[in-house]
Amino acid sequence: MTVILRFSSFLIFVLCFPFTFFAQSPQLIRVNPQHYFQRTVPKGNYSGLTWLGGNRYAVVSDKATESGFFFFRIEIDSVSGDIKNVENEGFFSSGESNKDEEGIAFFPKDSTLLIAREADNRIVEYGMNGRLTGRELAIPSVFSTATPAYSFEALTYNALTHRFWTTSESTLKTDGEQTDATNHVKNKLRFQSFDDSFTPREQYAYLMDAAENQASASNYAMGVPAMTALDDGRLLVLEREFLVTSSKIGSFVENKIYCVDPAESVAINQERGLDTDSPYMQKVLIATWKTSLGLLRQNLANYEGMCLGPRLADGSQIIVLCADSQDQYGGVLRDWFRTVIIR
Repeated sequence: MTVILRFSSFLIFVLCFPFTFFAQSPQLIRVNPQHYFQRTVPKGNYSGLTWLGGNRYAVVSDKATESGFFFFRIEIDSVSGDIKNVENEGFFSSGESNKDEEGIAFFPKDSTLLIAREADNRIVEYGMNGRLTGRELAIPSVFSTATPAYSFEALTYNALTHRFWTTSESTLKTDGEQTDATNHVKNKLRFQSFDDSFTPREQYAYLMDAAENQASASNYAMGVPAMTALDDGRLLVLEREFLVTSSKIGSFVENKIYCVDPAESVAINQERGLDTDSPYMQKVLIATWKTSLGLLRQNLANYEGMCLGPRLADGSQIIVLCADSQDQYGGVLRDWFRTVIIR
């Protein structure tokens, strides 16, 4: 997918759900500006990242020549949470070809990394040297109906809750029609958890927002490219709508971060279709921002990676995001990074 955006608007919303849920939801402190680091981050297709501790992160690319991951050093201001510098420290290969690798999660129990691979619809474990360990998450059979371009992108793990979480980027074939630029359909997703033994556990139904009618789209994508598991069991969910116009001018990406609480949701039968009676997870909007391509500024940012970072001096939580520039497509797109601060 190709994108060129400029930071054109920034909105913050708080939705009035029942008070018991609202009171437990994180509050947005700020969305910091996006930055790119041309001298220290080679152009790439950075589609997912996970925090390793300190200022070190593991990052995946969906179009690297080989399967594996990068180590990045991300310097963050301890007061504002803004990113000061990002440096690519090198690639660690498995020796196999890339499998359209979109999401990555650190598994501290065994000091390994799990990578979500869209091309073969698997989530596979890698050692810190880049080599495959031979283990992978046991994916429920219903996910075999995922559309190849809209399979696993989101992946997260939390060591306190002992849960991995993933979902398909868009609606599974068995669950209905996928959102496009004109059909007004809402994507219906299955959020799937796994325990420390890589065994599937709970599954929940999630309903994305409706897209506006975008008849002018020459290229379009709407889905969930990333999620982040919080220490208290809740999940942050990144919804992304990405439209490219035929002239490229006016192209945009709109991102929304929602919070959901699996503990307050009803698990579904893993093999059951998601019809209108499915108990979708209740979600609270935390933050939203939109970037777009204009004549004077070219700040389009297709954010696909999101993970927990460190806490600030005041205890606020840093959320770190990275954007996929499609190898800095056309010399216009950039490998953007930004942070969102919540409490």
